[in-house]
Amino acid sequence: MRWPRQLMSLLFVLALLTGPPVVLLVLIGPPVRGWPTREQARAWLQEPLTEQTLTAGLTIGAWLLWLLLAYTVAVRVLTRLRATVVWLRRLPLPTPLQATASGMAGAAVFGVTTNTATTTPPPPPPPTTGVSEQPERASPLHDDSAARDDGIVVSGGWLPREVAEQVAAAAALIWLRRRRDYVPRPPGPHRRQEPDTEALPPTVTAVQAALADAPAPPAAQMPADSLAALTGILPAGGLGLTGPGALPIGRGLLVTVLLAGPRHPNTTLVTTRTTLTSLLGPEAETLGRRLPHLTIVEDLDDAARIIESADTSRIVILAADDYDRHDMTHLISAATTGASRLVVLGEGPGGPTWHADSTGHLHDPSRPETPRPRLCVLDQVAATDLLTIIAHPDPTPPALSAPRPHLPPAMPPGPRLPRQTTRGKQPRPSTAPRQRLQLRILGEPTLLIDGEPLTIRRSAALQILVYLATHPTGADTRQLTEAIWPGLPRRSPTGRLYTTLSDLRSSIRTATGLHVIDHTDDRYRLNPTHIDVDLWHLHAAIQRAAATVTDTTTAWQTILDAYPADLAAGRTWPWLDPQREAIRRHVIDTCVALADTEPDPQRTLALLQTGIHIDPYNANLHTRARNALITHGDHHAATEMHHRYLRNLAHAGLDDTPHPPLDREHGTASRRQ
Repeated sequence: MRWPRQLMSLLFVLALLTGPPVVLLVLIGPPVRGWPTREQARAWLQEPLTEQTLTAGLTIGAWLLWLLLAYTVAVRVLTRLRATVVWLRRLPLPTPLQATASGMAGAAVFGVTTNTATTTPPPPPPPTTGVSEQPERASPLHDDSAARDDGIVVSGGWLPREVAEQVAAAAALIWLRRRRDYVPRPPGPHRRQEPDTEALPPTVTAVQAALADAPAPPAAQMPADSLAALTGILPAGGLGLTGPGALPIGRGLLVTVLLAGPRHPNTTLVTTRTTLTSLLGPEAETLGRRLPHLTIVEDLDDAARIIESADTSRIVILAADDYDRHDMTHLISAATTGASRLVVLGEGPGGPTWHADSTGHLHDPSRPETPRPRLCVLDQVAATDLLTIIAHPDPTPPALSAPRPHLPPAMPPGPRLPRQTTRGKQPRPSTAPRQRLQLRILGEPTLLIDGEPLTIRRSAALQILVYLATHPTGADTRQLTEAIWPGLPRRSPTGRLYTTLSDLRSSIRTATGLHVIDHTDDRYRLNPTHIDVDLWHLHAAIQRAAATVTDTTTAWQTILDAYPADLAAGRTWPWLDPQREAIRRHVIDTCVALADTEPDPQRTLALLQTGIHIDPYNANLHTRARNALITHGDHHAATEMHHRYLRNLAHAGLDDTPHPPLDREHGTASRRQ
């Protein structure tokens, strides 16, 4: 039990705090008995080292040591108290419905007679020797009882922390590339189709959200190189994998190695066409042609020739279990000679064969006492989602693509929707006069009451406010849960949503007496009668500018004045990216439109620099500004701006392709297809 040790520690600390001062006061007395007289000071200067002065010095030193100890204990106690208060604030409270259900369940448990039944556990399943998808379905990858280790669990698999970090980095690069390559267009609320503002695949957003919620590892446990960790686990030469986790681990190997490609440009993954189809399904070949660092071969003999002729440092091979014995021997020999790793999804020919369970743990039968390593496991959907973010763009995009998210209509004050009825005792509303709230989400999200910020205790509650502000027509339960808690089964975050909404609505109602969030027909929306949102003013300014025919300059300037900063600046919620990019593009379109109609060269350059401040990665804006400087005669500033921009791109990992040149005749940048 822990409480005896804690009690002894408390008594020891109390003894340290009370014992020394009691002993000093009883044996020696107070450290200082008034200020020394002039005669005492003169005597001390003549003979400083006497028994009396040494005793006084030692006494003062002992008191100082005790004060240092007391200060350390006080700081420690205050830190623990602060952490306890923060934990209590974040403690989720049950809703009235949950409390009632819990009470009924408890009464049922304690009110029935307990009967003990003895059952015989089912025998363990026989070991599998081949690869089959059926055991994989019988043992789902998303098993809460499985050991999670230091990784990220998503619907469809498990990723080590270092692999999840690479997924998040690849997702961030996608949005940066979209910002870099965007070409400003004439401003207006209705835009032509822009597939590059679509949200990323669900598994990617689930990984991003899980990383944001997961605590950061200590500095000594920062994620290592995923490829180095993988090659450290897999033995040299050939390895066979059997069991329900063989195919999921094969997909995890694909994702792990190909994600590490940018950091290891000399690493190539070689696989047969048959294996790739068994891992990713019928669309495997189409996706595989777009994946960098992946080589698809027809048979194992081709794979062996590639290994023998390549000067790459590490090659991970995936081979199906329908191999030819002679070709496999040749391949194993080539892999053993080089610095390659060969993984056979099935019985290893003449080499070790490990058993892989559905959670990604590997079991070496020859060394059962060795700790079980764990590899990334993914199903087909999750693996395809993650590989999509590193695939090269399709040179032949589909004819029909999703449009950029349109700006919703401005929200003028309107009739209030019926609010959701709640049961139980309601908090006592404030006696302050009813005020119209202000929600600022352009910049740091803040809810203001008479200019004073209201503390929102739950981060999910702040997300809900921002999400409803970006969707003035409302959102249902499914949309909210998929945005705030992506990748989780719907039944899991629904309770969190109700608890968070209840706490948020209660806090606002207690502070203001207003019902800000309406609920009708399973749709939540902000009540425009009681709350004012800065984003809605920006939407209204964009719509007014699109309808303006005569004084367009003033209307466009109103858009710039209504945009102080990015949407929810500093927040990394995955659902924000499409909304944030759509709003940013409307604003830089306005900057370019104003610059094109401005006769003053200085004012033109200032407007383009405003656009660069809004989006410092956009290549077209930098090209326009550089050409404006050249036209003005400042070639040195133009060159300096260009070099600074290239350094920023390289620092962000965007130095893979040069930015498009400017067509001086038409004033637009030509996009690379």
